[in-house]
Amino acid sequence: MARTVGFFTDTTLCIGCKACEVACKEWNQLPGHAPAFGDGYDNTGRLDEQNWRYVQFHERTTAKGGVAWNMMSDVCKHCAMASCMEVCPTNAIIRTEFDTVYIQPSVCNGCRDCIAPVRITSSASTRRAAWPQSARSATTACRPTCCRLRQGVPTESIKFGDLSTMREVAGARLNQLRGQGMSEARLYGDKEYGGLHALFLLTDAPEAYGLPNAENAVLPSRNNVRSYLGSLVTAAIGIVGAVFAFRERGGKE
Repeated sequence: MARTVGFFTDTTLCIGCKACEVACKEWNQLPGHAPAFGDGYDNTGRLDEQNWRYVQFHERTTAKGGVAWNMMSDVCKHCAMASCMEVCPTNAIIRTEFDTVYIQPSVCNGCRDCIAPVRITSSASTRRAAWPQSARSATTACRPTCCRLRQGVPTESIKFGDLSTMREVAGARLNQLRGQGMSEARLYGDKEYGGLHALFLLTDAPEAYGLPNAENAVLPSRNNVRSYLGSLVTAAIGIVGAVFAFRERGGKE
């Protein structure tokens, strides 16, 4: 039986070098977009069909009035309960034997139905398979190029392996940082949306990295009960109104 694999990204070790981005593009033969700088040092913009890894730069003001950055190498989260896969009408999005989410380009009809239900960056929002090499690497016990020292990340901020091992490594690192007085350190992805296969160690609120917080990072079935009830009540009122309208019309005739 194939093993369940995952990533663990330690943002405290990320230096923003973008080597993981380059390694991903080289391996998957992605030409990439022309770099375009905005207000900061970010020249990638977002995950898309050409950027399957994206190093975020979030500028912030320190307690002493200086400038610092929250940097995070973002990637498809490969949710344990992937809404993009559930709504795909052609079954182009599948779950591999390694429990990762994979988009089959030859089966995708480009309907974009997978984008709407996704509330967190995923392979669906890129419209391509954002993690194809990880699945291939798992069969040969090799790490993806984005987390190898020579081709990818030089600080080992990205780790890849059995998901259970990644959770243990992430938990140990979290305890280490909190033991050193970094009380703001937190683990993201262990419980959010039913569990992600890409774990992130953060040093700020999830919103600072463009991620939903714990209150919003829940599955729709748990989050929309009130909306469903409201829809049922509205439908019932509409039916009752229609019945009265037909009766009134029938009485006049």
